[in-house]
Amino acid sequence: MRALWVAAVALPAAILLLILIYALMRRRVTPEERERRRRLAVDAAGRITDGQITEVHTMENPSGGASYLVHFSYTVSGVTYSAAQDITHLLAHINRDPRRIAGPASVKYLPGNPSNSIVLCERWSGLR
Repeated sequence: MRALWVAAVALPAAILLLILIYALMRRRVTPEERERRRRLAVDAAGRITDGQITEVHTMENPSGGASYLVHFSYTVSGVTYSAAQDITHLLAHINRDPRRIAGPASVKYLPGNPSNSIVLCERWSGLR
């Protein structure tokens, strides 16, 4: 009887321990990876509309590099949206100076959440 009680307590404890070890060992998703996944999801399921890049904000990093934030606006179903996207990690996909991309552009947005939008990702570019 005692062996049955030990097994009844030990099995759930072992399972709980394995779940805890898995939770601690699994790979954490970085903010950069989360943003990359968001861009690719918008690319895969998004619709395209006309938009306007209104500004490219350049921020100098302490390490000597620069970060680029693209501000853009677009209209979906009579509602005008304004958004911004960090394109620093996507500079390899632009064939010109990022500070000179202001003007008309195509914008991809998610139909269920039109405020979730992009002008550039790894597989698509709305830059003209």
